[in-house]
Amino acid sequence: MDDPGEFPLCSPPRPRADTSSVADIELVIQHLVSTPPSVQQAAVEKYFTSDGQFVHPFCRTINFANSRYQIERIYRWYKILSPKISAKVHSVSFDEKNNVLYVGLTQVFAIWAIPTHRSEVSLVTVLHLVQGPDKDAPVLDHKGIPTGQPQGRNKWYIQSQNDLYQTDQFIKFVLPWLAWLVPLQQFIATLVCIFFSYVFAPLTWWEENKQAHFVRPEKPPVWDDGK
Repeated sequence: MDDPGEFPLCSPPRPRADTSSVADIELVIQHLVSTPPSVQQAAVEKYFTSDGQFVHPFCRTINFANSRYQIERIYRWYKILSPKISAKVHSVSFDEKNNVLYVGLTQVFAIWAIPTHRSEVSLVTVLHLVQGPDKDAPVLDHKGIPTGQPQGRNKWYIQSQNDLYQTDQFIKFVLPWLAWLVPLQQFIATLVCIFFSYVFAPLTWWEENKQAHFVRPEKPPVWDDGK
């Protein structure tokens, strides 16, 4: 069994998605979704902050001092539903200014109690990162003996995880056999958009020439991607 303490995520992420950075985050994701329950729980405890948050189309955590416990239970139930999950990371991008890691991946989820259930879904995971002391590297005294205190150097930890799925992707979790209906509905909606763009063409002229005169007080938007 692999030791989650060897995960490389806590090293500062690289500014660009080179081959090694993709391998780093892919290893972390593999330990979160594809390992035995004890390793999975150790991974959550090691790489999420104690007040970590989790957002998914079907669930979200409530933020409090030890909200990481909810994340552990979510991952545990996920593994109970699908004991064997495979995941493949395709792209990694790190926003240095905001400390946000964007990970594009594909995973295969199959509910064991339903023999015909198999969902291959693609998503983008948004990881908000914070730096903190290395929990696993104690300070050494002058004789090289650990003092029991955390070392001063910082590492990266996940403060929040936000899984973003397109509609045709997350519907595969519950109705994989009918997922084809979503692209069909989207295509029909595209035809409707094209049709009404011609029907209401006069409004295009109005927006081009008169809309500046139409003023409605609005509150400034609060940008929130699930952090």
